[in-house]
Amino acid sequence: MVNDLEMAPGMQETSLAANSRGTILVVEDDPRLQKVLRRIFADEQYTVVVAGDGQTALDLFRLEHPLAVILDLILPQISGRELCQTFKSISIDTPVIVLSAITEVVDKVLLLELGADDYVTKPFSPRELTARVQAAVRRQHKPRTAATYRFADCEIDFKRMTAWRAGNPVVLTSHEFKLLKFFIENAELVLTREVLLNEVWGYNAYPTTRTVDNQILKLRQKLESDPATPRHLLTIYGAGYKFVP
Repeated sequence: MVNDLEMAPGMQETSLAANSRGTILVVEDDPRLQKVLRRIFADEQYTVVVAGDGQTALDLFRLEHPLAVILDLILPQISGRELCQTFKSISIDTPVIVLSAITEVVDKVLLLELGADDYVTKPFSPRELTARVQAAVRRQHKPRTAATYRFADCEIDFKRMTAWRAGNPVVLTSHEFKLLKFFIENAELVLTREVLLNEVWGYNAYPTTRTVDNQILKLRQKLESDPATPRHLLTIYGAGYKFVP
């Protein structure tokens, strides 16, 4: 396991991997842990860029268009929570993996609702961290849903992150967009709660599957004309859920 292990905060350094598999943005203000994370991902043939504060991270995100982000929560200038939400507003498809010593379930749920793709607790296993990053990247390279998708009286623009029902705007969180997108990509298939947790939330083990039920309830309230008798986000009793356009 790796604990929080010499750059000044805000400084950036790039590790260029030969035949790079893509760029990983590491947002971490501890110089020792910066070095550890840089080495872990450079050894996996990624190009690594490092930010020690929130503003540098935001600048690098816009400049580098990273394949994925490793994000600490406690940072100078801009908090990790605010950064997570901003990253997702710029590029919803860029995986953000939070790496933090905070273990409270409520914090994990909040971050997932802000759009984080996964959450790894310090101290961490390098193998687990790289596996989760690679899994998040694979999920984003599945066949893409059209930027604008229509079903019934709903119109969803995934690129602009806007939603309309019966001509009226509907406010969805970034995580609700992710969940809806996964349903659309797997239309007519029965999806278990465990599959949804693994593929949308990014957790192999999550405190409760009620998280899935609550998120689908919210989507029904926002997108179904009659949430009590849904026509599109269906419960398949004893199995899971199914999206029917």
